[in-house]
Amino acid sequence: MAVRKTDLKWSDVTPKAVFMNRRAVIASGGAALLGLSGGGQRAFAADKLNAAPSRYSTDEKPNTFEEISGYNNFYEFGLDKGDPAKNAHALTTDPWAVQIDGLVDRPGSYDLADILKGQRLEQRIYRHRCVEAWSMVVPWVGFELNALLARVGVQPGARFVAFETLMRPSEMPMQKTSILDWPYREGLRLDEAMHPLAILATGLYDEAMPKQNGAPLRLVVPWKYGFKSIKSIVRITLTADRPQATWNMQAPKEYGFYSNVNPNVDHPRWSQASERRIGGGFFAKRQPTLMFNGYGDEVASLYAGMDLTKEY
Repeated sequence: MAVRKTDLKWSDVTPKAVFMNRRAVIASGGAALLGLSGGGQRAFAADKLNAAPSRYSTDEKPNTFEEISGYNNFYEFGLDKGDPAKNAHALTTDPWAVQIDGLVDRPGSYDLADILKGQRLEQRIYRHRCVEAWSMVVPWVGFELNALLARVGVQPGARFVAFETLMRPSEMPMQKTSILDWPYREGLRLDEAMHPLAILATGLYDEAMPKQNGAPLRLVVPWKYGFKSIKSIVRITLTADRPQATWNMQAPKEYGFYSNVNPNVDHPRWSQASERRIGGGFFAKRQPTLMFNGYGDEVASLYAGMDLTKEY
């Protein structure tokens, strides 16, 4: 993935009326950064502020809002890629609280509006890749996970960060089934969680996060496969032991704990050496999958000395 710096300002970004009409582009091929003020979902549409561009954004053209919000994996709302957009409307996302506990100095239940106070929200344009060999480019709005961890105080014994999705079968109908061991769980090693590429996202483009995309708060780890980016987070736990991760629990021979994008390791049922961009049509030319999704310069050092064909 190409990463570039740019001197664009907010005024250079394509207006909302344009990208919402399926013509989303980034002016001059660059990547711009949003600064949003205010609290949670109710205050999300606050005035935009000028901010410096993110050096972590790709210069690839983003997918449209409709493509991003209409093609999702969110098994709590159905197994088909279109089911979340059809069924997630029933999810209540305001008010929203996140329990932060474990090896932290200031554990507690934090209202989302309180979490966002003082956070500098920014837009980063990441390639989002699913293990089934399809990808899209998404302008996420959010803040670095490390900023939240610093606020609650990480204790010396912490080595991992665990996450849990909301458990609410009355609004998430597939939780009434046994297709997965609910609630959905994920985990990162602490150094992965502290890396500035890892963000907690609250929106995309300049819209509040659609419910089918993980409203109101989801993880985005752009060098890993999409299923690592847990949605609708209600609990974050710092722990000394490696936490459970839903797909690793479900099928450990297919989904490893680390789940880094690695074109040299095939899924048992398909190749991961190439990908097809969502929105390009079924006959669109496939493109080579990049190691660590193109972020090797930033994250490869996290895995020095590891055999990434075994620690997949």
